[in-house]
Amino acid sequence: MLETDRPARPPLVLIANDQEWSARSLETILGPRGYAVLRAYNGRQTLSMARSIQPDAVILDVRLPDADGFEICRALYAEKHLVTGTPVLMTTSDPVNRQQQLTAFRVGAWDFMMQPLDGDVLLLKLDTYVRAKREADSLRQDGLLDPATGVYNSRGLVRRAREIGAEALRQRHALACIAFAPDPSSGGDVDEATGRIAEHLGALIGRTARMSDAIGRLGASEFAVVAPSTESAGAVRLAERIQQAVASASLEEAERPQLQVRAGYCAVADFAASPVDAVEMLVRAASALRQGPGGGQIQAFDEGSTRFG
Repeated sequence: MLETDRPARPPLVLIANDQEWSARSLETILGPRGYAVLRAYNGRQTLSMARSIQPDAVILDVRLPDADGFEICRALYAEKHLVTGTPVLMTTSDPVNRQQQLTAFRVGAWDFMMQPLDGDVLLLKLDTYVRAKREADSLRQDGLLDPATGVYNSRGLVRRAREIGAEALRQRHALACIAFAPDPSSGGDVDEATGRIAEHLGALIGRTARMSDAIGRLGASEFAVVAPSTESAGAVRLAERIQQAVASASLEEAERPQLQVRAGYCAVADFAASPVDAVEMLVRAASALRQGPGGGQIQAFDEGSTRFG
């Protein structure tokens, strides 16, 4: 861990791996850097220990003696064995192919790495992931996070928007706010579908947006991103990436129509010259979202029905 940001208690990592050499190798990397380590030897034990000890991170091998690692990763999040925002890093001793990588990220993994691991790279990643998790824990305790998704609630997003706006004002940077919601024109019961994807939407958007972006839930079916240093074209690209990520997320029932997301945005090239503040930009993005047509469109505030996507 970074010496300047060492928490009161050592971060706890659960290693799920039945291979003695691999697990001990990880322990020798993590221990000297101040991590506490516990070990699970199979899938059932991994789920049980994750729920009982609530680790700060899980390093999960693809091959477990009683289960497929991808399914265990899915279960850790879907069955709420972990607090929202807890990173799971998946490892494999086999050559990594693209399909495995896609599967790992679809089931919620934050990273997918091939053994033997580069210890320095692993520590840098883990430091970043655990810091983000603990910051989320702190925000959750302060009542600024939405418990279902792990992203900011409306109160937290407003606070973060003001902070990002203050920095954009000092630097004369661009700023964009993008609001989005499930599109009723995609078919099916949108309210029910929204409820189902909301629990993992925070992690899904987190993998799509940048680390500098603030992600929040505005209501039961509306979400928003405050994106610093982002002009109109960048806002459209971000909205498109979120649309693609949501569309590709599995909702389990094969017969359910593919969910689409529509978006509205407000963006300025120089926030210092803007007549509105960051919170008003959020309101305008939400207004563009609600006033825009369906069909997965991306609607700019006060720009009619122009379709970019």
